[in-house]
Amino acid sequence: MAAVGAAAKGPYKVQSAINPDIASERTAPGFPLEKLVNLLDGGAERTRIRRAVEHVVNGDTVFSRENEYFLTPTEQYELAVKRAVHLWQKMKELGWMDDGPELQFAYRIMGGNLAFGVHNGVFIPTITELGTDAQIAKWVPLAKDYQIIGTYAQTELGHGTYLRGLETTASFDPSNQDFILNTPKPSSIKWWPGDLGRSANHAVVLAQLYTQEKCHGMHAFIVQIRSLLDHSALPGVKIGDIGPKMAFEHVDNGYLILQNVRIPKENMLNRHSEVTSDGRYIKKSFDKINYIAMVLTRVKVIASEMVIPLSKACVIALRYSVVRRQSELKPGEMEAKILDYQTQQQKLLPQLATTFAFHFMSSSLETFCNQVKVQIKSKGDASSLPELHALSAGLKALISDACSAGVEVCRRACGGHGYSKLSGLPSLYTRVVASCTYEGENTVLQLQTARFLIKCLNKIDCGEPLPQSVSYLYEPVTSHCSAKEKSDFLKPFIYIESYKHRAHRKKAISIADALDYPDKQLNSAIGNYDGYVYQRLFEWVQKAPTNAKENPAYEKYLKPRFRLAQSKL
Repeated sequence: MAAVGAAAKGPYKVQSAINPDIASERTAPGFPLEKLVNLLDGGAERTRIRRAVEHVVNGDTVFSRENEYFLTPTEQYELAVKRAVHLWQKMKELGWMDDGPELQFAYRIMGGNLAFGVHNGVFIPTITELGTDAQIAKWVPLAKDYQIIGTYAQTELGHGTYLRGLETTASFDPSNQDFILNTPKPSSIKWWPGDLGRSANHAVVLAQLYTQEKCHGMHAFIVQIRSLLDHSALPGVKIGDIGPKMAFEHVDNGYLILQNVRIPKENMLNRHSEVTSDGRYIKKSFDKINYIAMVLTRVKVIASEMVIPLSKACVIALRYSVVRRQSELKPGEMEAKILDYQTQQQKLLPQLATTFAFHFMSSSLETFCNQVKVQIKSKGDASSLPELHALSAGLKALISDACSAGVEVCRRACGGHGYSKLSGLPSLYTRVVASCTYEGENTVLQLQTARFLIKCLNKIDCGEPLPQSVSYLYEPVTSHCSAKEKSDFLKPFIYIESYKHRAHRKKAISIADALDYPDKQLNSAIGNYDGYVYQRLFEWVQKAPTNAKENPAYEKYLKPRFRLAQSKL
């Protein structure tokens, strides 16, 4: 890193003036730029707040991203923890509210390189949405004050999107008035939760609820997994980091094994259902209500983890394209800006247009999501949740696919320099491509949205009303294209009429085997010939250095916070 700093002081250092090539592109934009900025921010006042937050963040050395690409994964994790605790201290100092726009902008400005994303973005909201007033009053203040750090343990080695297939169990014991939690086999090990590997001491665990020898489906339970005194795993708990990933090096994704772990009866989040002292199960709402935390998280990540990376990639690629020159169009002339080539415009301009479309689409979805939350919380009305689930599933699949492809287009458009991590593009790509899998695998989500549409078609046959978002299904369908003129293809209904599909699959293992790659050549824990995926994943994870080393971030930043909670729990 010293060499990098020294290079910056050499004869080729960055000049203070703006590159003339990019400056010339900014003359007379043809529209009021500040008004567009306000529109994207959600109003002039929000623009003012955002810029004030940027001033605070950019002026603080703890939040500096200089030399970030040269840090090891362990250093990135420790810095992410340091930043998260420092941001919490800044919030207290400056009077920023937990639900205020300042914190939202701070997260966006720092690019997500903060620890405790699952703690703040999923653990706390899950308790808020699924917990009773008493449970919220007990747990949320401790969590917001970082006296406890929580994670959301849903995904298992053997099940992710198919939540009804989760194998973790929570069995009620009337004699002790508690629940006994177990991950009974390798495929039931909780796998992937962020903040779990090294940070969390509590978890919202999603498990199949059993009372009186009957399964009542998936429910959420608060489970303490590490000691608040020394951060060691509690009895019956095995926990660790799952090892290297494509990106998110600062996030300690982890695994969790529970073996006859007992938790108090009141640790079941029971705003919408409860278990009586004699083991009777009482349902207060419909079965799918426990999925709401996942749906709310999906809505949030569409904007933060999908649209923002594409927008950043567009900015990087477009700016580079007006200062990168290549080829003399005429002998002796200055080489042309690569953005002046139609091929470069065909790559980048559609991505820029897509960014704007997805920005407003995600904003509209978030508005609808907030309406549904209010209906559920204040009126107990969850009738709009299926529509929200279908919209969030379909848009998550569409937007994550498009943004992943779009960032890669931007990266390639920057040529060899786009391959350098220092360009920022590889990190954006590896970050956004993960969104195609987490919070629901895209193919499954597309099928869930399709199922919702089929149900709506059945409602048409019965003359029942449809949700507003699919009211177009009542419109008559013609057997031929309705377009008469070129301009008709700018009308969305033309495309709606054309959406038909057919799917046919044939099982493909033998074809893959014919490629004849030996296991050592594949070097994959999930692609071995013998098919023992979960056992080998767990076996390999034990070799990860992060599972053998001490946790400096815990000693420096978390231990003092956790000990404050010891007398309160």
